Amino acid sequence: MSTSTTCIDVRVSRGTGSPSPENPPGSRFLDGLEGQPAFGFIGPNWFAVVMGTGILANAAATLPVDVPALLGAARVVWLLDVMLLVVVTAATARHWARHGRTARGHLEDPVMSHFYGAPAMGLMTVGAGALLVGVPLIGEPAAVRLDAVLWTAGTVLGLWTAVAIPYKAFTTHDTKPCSAFGGWLMPVVPPMVSAATGPLLLPHLPAGQWQLAMQLACSMMFGLTIVASLVVITLIWSRLMHHKVGAPAAVPTLWIVLGPLGQSITAAHALGGTAPDVLPAPYGNTFKAMGLVFGAPMWGFAMLWLALAVAITVRTVRVGMPFSLSWWSFTFPVGTVVTGTSGLAAATGADFLGVAAIALYGGLVLAWFVVATGTARGVRRGHLLKAPA
Repeated sequence: MSTSTTCIDVRVSRGTGSPSPENPPGSRFLDGLEGQPAFGFIGPNWFAVVMGTGILANAAATLPVDVPALLGAARVVWLLDVMLLVVVTAATARHWARHGRTARGHLEDPVMSHFYGAPAMGLMTVGAGALLVGVPLIGEPAAVRLDAVLWTAGTVLGLWTAVAIPYKAFTTHDTKPCSAFGGWLMPVVPPMVSAATGPLLLPHLPAGQWQLAMQLACSMMFGLTIVASLVVITLIWSRLMHHKVGAPAAVPTLWIVLGPLGQSITAAHALGGTAPDVLPAPYGNTFKAMGLVFGAPMWGFAMLWLALAVAITVRTVRVGMPFSLSWWSFTFPVGTVVTGTSGLAAATGADFLGVAAIALYGGLVLAWFVVATGTARGVRRGHLLKAPA
């Protein structure tokens, strides 16, 4: 059965967390639900909260500066992210248990279905954080086990979304050329997160075939995502060129494009770091060189897209951009650019890249505080929990 849809301009603007005239800022707890059940519409996009919070901790661990207080704060953020993962997972389970028909409908939705990539990336973000910042809190053995479980679950789920969601889009979703938006990247990016975080587990695997399998699997997932992402980014560029920016509520999703760009730079650097000890010569050193040969040009395109995203966002804010969960697009994608930039700074010793990584991280922290505050307010009032009109 085909699911009908109009352009993304209309679809993404639904379900915002902005107060309505009937629910002013002073509304009481959950008044914005207007009688709807609190768990009636918990979509997979809620895992963007986990992604955006986790990257705040993980990116801090990669910065080319040693600030003990920052790492201490990152550990607190990681613990918060663990709790958010538990809460969002429990809320999702309750949603499925009590509102199964609505939950099953998410996969048929031409917009929401793409956000099934968020749970996979959320799992792996928390798992990577266990090894990057969580070891002093839970010990290395527990951190390795936690990351192994979450990375495996996230990878399996991410490979499913990379196939199943495009398949649904190709066969049943009714889309138009003006429908392309950043969310189309969400189901195909998880394998790149696997590629970027898998090397953290590689030293803990038995030498030989296990490490070789991990190195090659991550490299293959890198290729899966980078090719698919470039196809989707081309469609988004075409939509912007021919149909313009569109509805203000859709603008934050433009920042999702930074996700595969920054994560691919991060993955190339990480895979290059482990390859010489795993792959035979000359392939190991070739992978190591790829971290810079690939990463530097891709960083240039990431900066181009960042400049365009900032300009379009500023222009949109001036006319009014309603708050919604799509604002979490300002966090995780920027965080991947921070980790990628930090990797390039470590590989080259270039001071300007180190400064860029710190500046980008400062922007990430600011964005997280703004979006987290808006989300907390939207949940308290109930507007973010309300089903789309």
